[in-house]
Amino acid sequence: MKWSTLFIFFFASIFAYSCLAQEGRTSYQSANQSNHIEVIDFYGTHRCVTCRAIEASTHYTLDNYFSEQLKNGKVVFKAVNVDEEKNYKMAEAYEATGTALFLNIVRGGKETHIDLTEFAFAKGRDQKAFSTQLKAIIEGELNKF
Repeated sequence: MKWSTLFIFFFASIFAYSCLAQEGRTSYQSANQSNHIEVIDFYGTHRCVTCRAIEASTHYTLDNYFSEQLKNGKVVFKAVNVDEEKNYKMAEAYEATGTALFLNIVRGGKETHIDLTEFAFAKGRDQKAFSTQLKAIIEGELNKF
C-alpha cells in the first residue's frame, strides 16, 4: 500500500472517529478544588453545519438557562480548537480529535468527564431538543454539588 493511501486512510479514520461518541465518565484529579462544571466544545478548523449548530445550541442553552452560573463560575464554557498546537494536550486527555462535546464535572478536587458527543450530533441541529436535554443534564449535575 502506498504511503499516500495510508495517509488518507489514517485521516479518514480520525475524522470518522471524531463524529462518533463514546458515552461514559472518566475521573481525574483536578488542581482546581471549587465545584463547577466545564462545558467543553471541541472543534476542528474546518467545521460542518452540524458542528457549528452544536456550538450555537450550546451557547443558546447556557445563555438562556445558566447565565447566573456562568457569571459566578459554577458553569464555564470552553471552545477548544483541536487543530491548534496549544490545545493538543487537552484534546488528547479527552480523546477529542474533532468535534466533541464534554462536561467536565469538578467536585471536591476530582474531575469527571461526561462525553455528550453522540447526543450532540443527534440533536445538534434541533435547538429545542438539544437545549432541553443539555439543560436537564447540567441541572442534574449542579444539583449534586
